[in-house]
Amino acid sequence: MDWSDRIGRRIKLRDLHVMLAVAESGSMAKASQKLAISHPVVSKTISDLEQTLGVKLFDRTSQGVEVTNCGAALLKCGVNVFDEMRQGLKQIEFLTDPTSGELAVGCSEIMNAGIMPAICERLLQQHPGVQLQVIHADVALLQFNPLRERKVELLVGRLPDPFVEDDLAVELLLQEPFVAVAGVNSPWARRRRVELADLMEESWVLPPLDSTPGRIISGIFVASGLRSPRPEIATLSIQLTTTLIATSKFVGVLPNSVAQFSSRRVGLKILPAKIPATLDAIAILTVKNRTPGPLAKLFIEHARAVAKSLST
Repeated sequence: MDWSDRIGRRIKLRDLHVMLAVAESGSMAKASQKLAISHPVVSKTISDLEQTLGVKLFDRTSQGVEVTNCGAALLKCGVNVFDEMRQGLKQIEFLTDPTSGELAVGCSEIMNAGIMPAICERLLQQHPGVQLQVIHADVALLQFNPLRERKVELLVGRLPDPFVEDDLAVELLLQEPFVAVAGVNSPWARRRRVELADLMEESWVLPPLDSTPGRIISGIFVASGLRSPRPEIATLSIQLTTTLIATSKFVGVLPNSVAQFSSRRVGLKILPAKIPATLDAIAILTVKNRTPGPLAKLFIEHARAVAKSLST
């Protein structure tokens, strides 16, 4: 195909927009209603596209239309075109006013209890006009669809091992250890030397032992030559865990970032107990070959700074 004669001059963004509407609606009649244009205009747009490209984009049926393989290829291109246009407009908006704009980020509850508030605070201090939308998506549980479906621009989470998602790009923020924690008013908080074995008879709040974090923590006790304690309260809720430990009636084991930031927010004390090296990877995920928006790039910069502050 000659780009100038057959494509560049004849296919317009409006044509791709109409095609996307037809594909999403499943019929030209519904697409015309959605776009508020006449059915003949929609039909002619699709026919002209097919004539220009020399292929069928849709199979017509009595129930509506079905996308052909060639149509699916052009749809993918169209989605990418509009995504790049959207990012370009965001870039223009950002250059006009760097303190404004919207950014959607996906993360899990444990990130919200750890590094996310610090990243958000740091970003909004420098760019107070930015609006952040934080959507629940747990990377550790392979919840990647919000990213692939463009509901968020990036994900922040604990990287599963092994990680086999070929279409996603990974930037490792930090690899953090686990630490033993108690409430700031706990007798253990005043001890300069504490061994993990000293805490075995305490009341524990831990993840269920058959969960992924529970198995990791159980492995820490085994590596210390100890049996994993029976938790008085078994929960995956990090909010419940930190709140109970803060009462000083319970002890627990938390990722370092959660323990550090929660120590300031709810009153936890990281105990000087030696924990066998068990590193947990926190990463930022984006889609390969999809240009991050300017606010996403800013968010990543601040995330790097927060991660660096934890590792120094």
